[in-house]
Amino acid sequence: MEFKDVIKDLRSEKGISINQLAKELNVSNACVSYWENGKREPNLQQIKRICLFFDVSADYVVGLINENL
Repeated sequence: MEFKDVIKDLRSEKGISINQLAKELNVSNACVSYWENGKREPNLQQIKRICLFFDVSADYVVGLINENL
C-alpha cells in the first residue's frame, strides 16, 4: 500500500477531517491534501508525528508492511 492510501485510511478510521489532522501534525491543510493525492510525501519528522498520533509503526506508514502490528 502506498503512503497516500495509508494516510487516507488512517484518517478515515479515526473519523477526522483533513483540517483536524493538519492541526494535530502542525502542517497545513494543503500539505495533508498533497499527501492524500500522492503529490508529496512527508519528511522524517512528519512521519514520526503521524506514527505517534495514529499509534502505528513507521514500517506501516511507509508501506513496508501491509498491516499495523
